[in-house]
Amino acid sequence: MKIDSKVLVIRQDNIDTDQIIPARFLTTTTRDGLGQHAFADWRYQDGQKTDSILNTDHGCTVLVAGENFGCGSSREHAPWAMTDYGFKAVISSQIADIFRGNALKNGLVPIEVSPEQHQYLFDHPDTTVSIDVAAATITLDNGLVWSFDLDPFSRHCLVQGVDQLGYLLNLDRQIRQFEEARS
Repeated sequence: MKIDSKVLVIRQDNIDTDQIIPARFLTTTTRDGLGQHAFADWRYQDGQKTDSILNTDHGCTVLVAGENFGCGSSREHAPWAMTDYGFKAVISSQIADIFRGNALKNGLVPIEVSPEQHQYLFDHPDTTVSIDVAAATITLDNGLVWSFDLDPFSRHCLVQGVDQLGYLLNLDRQIRQFEEARS
C-alpha cells in the first residue's frame, strides 16, 4: 500500500474526536456519508466557511496535525469520517492510543514522527510525501526518507486491505483443517 499526496497541514494541538466528528453526527452505525461531517464545526457556520482550508479542493489525502491528535472520547466514527472525507493517513508527533487503534482497524494510517520531523512538515506545508506502508517509510519530495513504527499485524492488515475480522476470514481454510484434524 502506497499513499502519494501533498500534505494538508492543520497547526492545532489536541484535536479531539469531537472536533473530528461532533457528537451530534453519531446517530449512525455505518460510515457512509460521515465525511461530510468531518471537522464540521471548522467547515460550517450558517453554510460553508469559505476561509476553511478543509473546504478547498486541496486533493490531499495526508493530514499533518498538531500534537496529541485524536484525543478525547473513543469513537470509531472519527476515523470513519476521516476516510470518508478522503484522508488515508494522519501524521503527528503524538497520536492518542485509542484513536490509533480505531484508525488501524479502519484503514486510516496513523503515523507518529519525531518533533523535528513534525516541525519540518509544519515549516514546509507544500510538501508532497510518498508513504510506503509495507516498508513503514515516508519519502518526502526533497528525497528525505523517514521511517515510522507500525506493528507487523497492523501493517499486514493495511497492506492487504482487511480488518481483524477479514484477516480471520481469510484463514477459514486453515481453521477448518485444524478443526478437522482435532476431531
